[in-house]
Amino acid sequence: QVQLVESGGGLVQAGESLRLSCTASGSIFSISAMGWYRQAPGAQRELVAMIGSSDNTNYADSVKGRFTISRDKAKNTVYLQMNSLKPEDTAVYYCNAVNVRVGQVRYPEVRGQGTLVTVSS
Repeated sequence: QVQLVESGGGLVQAGESLRLSCTASGSIFSISAMGWYRQAPGAQRELVAMIGSSDNTNYADSVKGRFTISRDKAKNTVYLQMNSLKPEDTAVYYCNAVNVRVGQVRYPEVRGQGTLVTVSS
């Protein structure tokens, strides 16, 4: 079984920074991609950033230049450095792992429980 555990959320003021971390636990053989989604109150879930097996990255237009995603493959951990935070970044941030292999089992997608980020103006 695979679990994703997020940390690093909290309350900050506009313009400040936060760093989110997410670690996948279990007897993991490989993970194709990891990333972050977010969901604000009353809104749909949206992709924030993803990082692939070749460290190729993809960002939502709204966070380009402010957020940076990185990955430690040896630790099955993904990070999201969020700078110059804005009130509109307020949301629950969910970690996501794609194509997780545990022995002979492949999990197409695994999602964490989420961590709340609140940015006050």
